[in-house]
Amino acid sequence: MDTPSTVSQLLQTIQQARNEWNALLEPVNQTKMTQPGVVGKWSLKDIIAHITWHECEMVGLIKAHALVGSELWNLPTDDRNAAIYEEVRDQPLSQVLEESTQYYAQLIEVLPSLSDEDLVEPSGFPGMPPDWQPWVVIAQNTYEHYEQHIPDVQRWIADSGSQQ
Repeated sequence: MDTPSTVSQLLQTIQQARNEWNALLEPVNQTKMTQPGVVGKWSLKDIIAHITWHECEMVGLIKAHALVGSELWNLPTDDRNAAIYEEVRDQPLSQVLEESTQYYAQLIEVLPSLSDEDLVEPSGFPGMPPDWQPWVVIAQNTYEHYEQHIPDVQRWIADSGSQQ
């Protein structure tokens, strides 16, 4: 996908990627969503919860207009992902799906509160390192995150016939 240069483009990119993500998940039988093995011991439910955690964090970043969030950000990526998994693995599928819808809707609602300048100006987000760009942080935790997990989910669906 192209680099978004406006909030409107970023919003459109996120929505397009989310539509692709939802289209991939939609035909999967919900009883199979809790079966481990999509990525290691992670089920599709676990991946959805993992993505939702990141989107929730982006909602907080945008609302606060500051680099704020969970202490888990202080951990290396693999440790953070393991901690997120431990936090959410016992949540029922219905809760995971509801929260996924809820936080995505919140993300789409708050994103337009940013200006185009906000996307490229880290000084507008207290706590953000000066060599970061806010749009990159948002992209990595939204549409790029879907793109990262899509190949694993596609492989799992193909290998397991998980749409039945």
